[in-house]
Amino acid sequence: MPDVVSFGEVMVRLAPPLFRRIEQARSFDVEIGGAELNTAVGLVRLGRSVEWVGALPANPLGESVRNRAREVGVGTTHVKFSTEGRCGLYFLEFGAAPRAGSILYDRAGSSFALSKPGDFDWPAIFAGVRWFHVTGITPALSAGCAASTLEALKAAHDGGLGTSLDLNYRSKLWGIAEAGRTLGELLPHVDLLIASTADAEQLFGIVGSNFAEVAKQFHGRFGVQHVAGVVRETPLVWRNRFGAVGYSAGAFHETVTYEVEIVDRLGAGDAFAAGVIHGLLDGDFAKGLHYGAALGALKHTVPGDLPLVALDEVEAVLAGQGLRIRR
Repeated sequence: MPDVVSFGEVMVRLAPPLFRRIEQARSFDVEIGGAELNTAVGLVRLGRSVEWVGALPANPLGESVRNRAREVGVGTTHVKFSTEGRCGLYFLEFGAAPRAGSILYDRAGSSFALSKPGDFDWPAIFAGVRWFHVTGITPALSAGCAASTLEALKAAHDGGLGTSLDLNYRSKLWGIAEAGRTLGELLPHVDLLIASTADAEQLFGIVGSNFAEVAKQFHGRFGVQHVAGVVRETPLVWRNRFGAVGYSAGAFHETVTYEVEIVDRLGAGDAFAAGVIHGLLDGDFAKGLHYGAALGALKHTVPGDLPLVALDEVEAVLAGQGLRIRR
């Protein structure tokens, strides 16, 4: 049985090479990505067994996405292939200061967005599983996806699983009022919330002078046990500082901040989520924050969305080892 189940859409990612604009492109580099799959891969790299649950079109593109997930060690037993819908796409332009990177979504009408309650047998899927992970992107895709997310979180909570939600608010997918209302219905079924203070304020009106004050309000209003977030400073497009903070059981935790040279920043937050879940599976929230910060920092150095990082690389960063070539 897997340790963890994640639920969400996986898309094909198309990026023009060499910092070209989409309008200049004559070819695209092809990857796959989706927040929940990215986190699943991070957990696999940390030694956990993970199943990704989703829906794909019954065509070669859908099969390619499924096969890629399998290649990186994620289980796909409960992925549904559908004759309805399509495979979602997104186009990525890499930025260089002062031009920021940008994403263009082409995902409307995807097979996953057509999901609805009853499509997945959650009690059967969760049998023997310890943790369930989802993000705020999934309920943003359609009313059916929102209802399915709530159905899954309730089933997981009722089944005794730990649960996590990364808010991941995406303004290109839905408005603040709808997102706040829908995500607020999910939070009472969530043990670990990954959020920023900005999202807390705009989605729920939660404000505080520091992260711990915001986290206390999530606990008081929704009963969330653990709240975690990344700390990111962005002096340059290609160079950032990355760390993490968290609050649990009345204690505030903070990690060191890593200087990162950015090859590809997409998926760093999802990698962070993997580290936090990894720690909580061992009953150690502080450990999770440290592993999450290290894994998220390393993800910046890997092309594509998936955190293809080895456990010994994460532990080398945690041990403070430098940049000498490892022989």
